[in-house]
Amino acid sequence: MKVNTFEELDIYKRSRQLTKDIYGLTKNRRFSKDYGLKDQIQRSAVSVMSNIAEGFERKSNIEFVRFLFITKGSCAEVRAQLTVALDQEYTNNTIYDKLYNDCKCISAMTSSLIKYLSKSIK
Repeated sequence: MKVNTFEELDIYKRSRQLTKDIYGLTKNRRFSKDYGLKDQIQRSAVSVMSNIAEGFERKSNIEFVRFLFITKGSCAEVRAQLTVALDQEYTNNTIYDKLYNDCKCISAMTSSLIKYLSKSIK
């Protein structure tokens, strides 16, 4: 199946949901007052979906793979920032576990896509 737009990609759809969930989490009264962490985790989540979109639109597998590696880094940032949020008691274990696992899933999907695209580069 040929994908014509990045919006069709499951990985993009999942990253969009992750971003929505992160924005929802940061609306928490205590979290929203931690301006540095709130801003950083939101930017990291947006970076995940943005790099998927930008890489796809480059219309080059080499470029797409490069942006997907950045996506993986942004997923790791979100996971680290979620841990800070948990340690500061801005969230509970249930929400933390769900969002952390969502990041791990997106990261795994990204790795699979990198592997797939890399076959056409060589």
